[in-house]
Amino acid sequence: MQILKLTRRAFVAASIAALGMFPALTSAHAQTPAEVLVVGQIAEPKSLDPAAVTAVNDFRILVNLYEGLVRYKSGTLEVAPALAESWEISEDGTEYTFKLREGVTFHDGTPFNAEAVKFNFDRMLNEDHPYHNTGPFPLAFFFSAVEETTAMDELTVKFKLNAPFAPFLSNLAYPTGLLVSPEAVKQHGEDIGRHPTGTGAFKFVEWASNERVVVDRYADYWGEQAGVQAVVFRPITDANTRVAEMLAGGIDMMVEVPPTALSQFQGDDFSIVEQAGPHVWFLILNAKEGPFANKLVRQAANYAINKEALVNDVLEGTAAVAAGPTPPAFAWAYNEELDPYPYDPEKAKELLAEAGAEGAELTFYVTEGGSGMLDPVAMGTAIQADLAAVGLDVKIETYEWNTFLGEVNPGLEGKADMAEMAWMTNDPDTLPYLALRTEAWPENGGFNSGYYSNEKVDELLEKARTSTSQDERAALYREMQAIVQDDAPWVFVANWKQNAVTNDRVENFDLEPSFLLHLQNVTKK
Repeated sequence: MQILKLTRRAFVAASIAALGMFPALTSAHAQTPAEVLVVGQIAEPKSLDPAAVTAVNDFRILVNLYEGLVRYKSGTLEVAPALAESWEISEDGTEYTFKLREGVTFHDGTPFNAEAVKFNFDRMLNEDHPYHNTGPFPLAFFFSAVEETTAMDELTVKFKLNAPFAPFLSNLAYPTGLLVSPEAVKQHGEDIGRHPTGTGAFKFVEWASNERVVVDRYADYWGEQAGVQAVVFRPITDANTRVAEMLAGGIDMMVEVPPTALSQFQGDDFSIVEQAGPHVWFLILNAKEGPFANKLVRQAANYAINKEALVNDVLEGTAAVAAGPTPPAFAWAYNEELDPYPYDPEKAKELLAEAGAEGAELTFYVTEGGSGMLDPVAMGTAIQADLAAVGLDVKIETYEWNTFLGEVNPGLEGKADMAEMAWMTNDPDTLPYLALRTEAWPENGGFNSGYYSNEKVDELLEKARTSTSQDERAALYREMQAIVQDDAPWVFVANWKQNAVTNDRVENFDLEPSFLLHLQNVTKK
């Protein structure tokens, strides 16, 4: 094992060089370097600045480089300590005081302390902050209730909220709450997304665009050392190519295995890992203009699409039909009285006739792949056929994931009538608040790309996030779900059970309900 005698820097450099020798492996006997975990990602990351990105694909890398004040307890969506050892909440629910962990350093050697926490949140939330221009920060919504962040002393930080905000702790555990070295932000400015500097168990080494992101075990990590020396994240956007690389030995692990490929990984050479989580796959409908501005046409689309066939045939039974905007994984807030729209093409035709929309021409944005998008091209094609069967003329436009987000997130107005989308969330507040409120239209910085608007939904969502009673929140969310299902701003398609596959050299790997990819404890033979 001569390679283990190399210095850490030389070891990683040698491993990268070795990977460069087989960027597209085809030999069934190829192997990745010892002590280096190679992960097949579904797309190139957009940025490695946690405050600046929205995609789980990026978050899967970031949670290994950065940490937040709190984290999700392993195997759950419950909040547990991370960089904060403990916290107190005021009686009125508007002040959160965190006691920070002592002796933690960022990867650049600078200390983690209360001023660093304040810097991170001020950078994201205060337009007059000197480094606010290192954004934009699309999920700053998560912390819109924060009125002021105060460093009480070196290891104590207090957040003052403008009102009680029930999802606050959960949002702090989400990757948007991961903390960046202030000195790194000052040094790299708008390029901080190419120079990630956190406190995590792995330290950034290299980002070769469209080839790999490499991270190395952080020797000065405050907690338990990472189980592998390095991790290489390889973006392989084509699902069939990812599968081929996994079978050939070019990668040790891949996430989001295409359902049709699962049978290829049976046997002792591979392990398939599954984990349910809060996921919903849907179609955004342009409710502002065109045929879907009419509620009857939106309902018709929900009746016209055979969602049972999608989840059973296209997705090979790896998902269930969705009944509304809230995933059933949030059992305490889920409206079990709602049934999915049944497949009823005749009902769809009746509604289209009533709306005068027979033969309408529609533009449909489809992505080649992306976080939680499952098998988006095959699903888009099947949806196109179902809508054609009720007389709708659907033209598909297909985009690479990051390009797709660049088209969809700014809104569909003037461009498209419908678009695929999937969200994996941390709280029943997150998706509807960011994507269904009137104030979340794209021009206001939100993700309501179809311009849905319902005053009652807005009211229910505002009340739910300020309530300190979970029972009251649950009742408000259930009422919201019933209204949204009837209004049909989306076609509610599927709730997915995430999966991953590893080869037999990988041990101690588990998927998380959060859909994040924590690799600190993973080992490799």
